[in-house]
Amino acid sequence: MLEKLKKILSNREIVLKIMVTFAILLVFKIGTYIPIPLVSITSISQVIAGNDFLTVLNAFSGGGLSNFSILALGISPYITSSIIVQMLELLIPKLKEWSEQGEVGKGKINRVTRYVTVALALVQALVLIFGLGSKPENVLLDSLIQYKDFYWAFYLYMAIVITAGSGFTMWLADLITRHGIGNGSSMIISAGIISSIPAMFTTLGNKYLGANFTGLNCFLYILVLVLYFAMILAVVYFEGAVRKIPVQYANRQSSQGSDIPVKLNSANVIPVIFASTLMSIPMTIVGVSGLTTATSSVAFWVNEVCSNSKPIGCVLYIILIVFFSFFYSFMTVDPDKISENLDRQGAFIPGYRPGEETKVQLSKMLFRITLIGAAYLVFIALVPIIVSAAFGFSSSEASTITVGGTSLIIVVGVAIETFRQIETQSETKDYKGFLD
Repeated sequence: MLEKLKKILSNREIVLKIMVTFAILLVFKIGTYIPIPLVSITSISQVIAGNDFLTVLNAFSGGGLSNFSILALGISPYITSSIIVQMLELLIPKLKEWSEQGEVGKGKINRVTRYVTVALALVQALVLIFGLGSKPENVLLDSLIQYKDFYWAFYLYMAIVITAGSGFTMWLADLITRHGIGNGSSMIISAGIISSIPAMFTTLGNKYLGANFTGLNCFLYILVLVLYFAMILAVVYFEGAVRKIPVQYANRQSSQGSDIPVKLNSANVIPVIFASTLMSIPMTIVGVSGLTTATSSVAFWVNEVCSNSKPIGCVLYIILIVFFSFFYSFMTVDPDKISENLDRQGAFIPGYRPGEETKVQLSKMLFRITLIGAAYLVFIALVPIIVSAAFGFSSSEASTITVGGTSLIIVVGVAIETFRQIETQSETKDYKGFLD
């Protein structure tokens, strides 16, 4: 490990890319502290602290939402639009055609994704502002409350600023991808999540080691930390787990073949994000309408069904994660396409005939692998809920103290992929020097 680190640090090109990445992330973090003009930051922070969905969105934006900054939505509109366009490739023939045209088609899809990002950011910004602005004192400065006839203009201006901030964040992500290390979008999301970790330890310290310090509280503090690091180790193991499917080539003289690596969690964190997004939409609509569980039966049942901390909502959450795990895994690892490629290359899975038999066997293998991966995702997604209930965390504390969950999968996955990229680039540089 030390030898690998020494090799990486001795490579000037990689060190420069790492420095560029940190510089761009610093620009992003500074942007999260630049507030939108006309906004009452104190009121916004109080509203966000009482909303679970907005608290999660705030963590993904690196605290930009709680500051109601120009980067309030961060990179989330781009991530959502990328997933939408990727799914539309299955339904729209033109997009599917572009996806099979190599770099040229990829460039066209990227342009479509950017247009969708701008439109989606504008819609999200308007929904967010009108939701928070159901009472103007939640958003506007006190001096602007009197201008009732111009609320729409203030809100539209804020939405345009937030949309421009999302476009700027998308540009920063592209700079990281081209000139830095790792995938830019993933790095920005991870940076936002990591920046909230100090707040987690501060909240834990205030809860267990502050005024209520006792021997039991000290034990609970240590237990939460042990659980946190145990979850990190578990996620690292499962994110790196791969099932290798053996393959033989008929035109090779030797009996030695190769294999097809299939990740245990080939869908990554997307099923959890999809499930959370779908369940948050009704809650967001109810929040925008101003209904409360105490005064409205609709709001009460929406909270029961769509809140993953409730029994019915928790069951629905699990079902959605499992469904999207299978849907996305079979979309990214297509048994039909793999079977066709193997047949074209004169390859086969030992013990199975090329064609239909190979396709059926691949589907069975992928089903079993995905079943384990879906169970792993369900467990990781439910850990924060279980821990919050077991340790008696309040809603505001639970949003800060996240032992497991989507955030941990994202950070660990990005860290693993980024380190592999750095390692590959350092080895490529060595080979280039040897050949020269």
